[in-house]
Amino acid sequence: MAEPEAMNWSTENCTISRTMEILGDKWTFHVLRELFVGVRRFEDIRARALIPRQVLTDRLAGLIERGVIRRHPYRVPGQRERSEYRLTEAGLALYPVLVALMQWGDQYVAVDGGPPIEARHRECGGQVQVVLQCEAGHAPIPREVAIRPGPGAVRRELAS
Repeated sequence: MAEPEAMNWSTENCTISRTMEILGDKWTFHVLRELFVGVRRFEDIRARALIPRQVLTDRLAGLIERGVIRRHPYRVPGQRERSEYRLTEAGLALYPVLVALMQWGDQYVAVDGGPPIEARHRECGGQVQVVLQCEAGHAPIPREVAIRPGPGAVRRELAS
């Protein structure tokens, strides 16, 4: 049997790998979930998501460093200035990723009583769905999608 064509291409510059360097653990997604639902302050995120203090500090710093979130100062009267955290354009672009994770979880690891949270369109109330679609408007099923080398692909060095 011939080896798959993918074996000819390097994965050293893989987009998925680079993305997972930023997002690759559950705590990062917990932080993003909280920000997407409007929880922005450190102690509120920590309390709601049950994240250990140092882990939250590290995840916030990493997301700031990578441009996914930014600090926004606020001050409660009589207290020192603190920061809350807001999504950048890059962070907001992750919304479909979180909705896709919710959809997958609701289908394959569902809880009794239905989904614990839902993504709904504010204007009409309709449930938001992430849909795979090509630029021509077709909605192919996964088996109809081919992953092919792109313009940044690098041929794999074959061992001699």
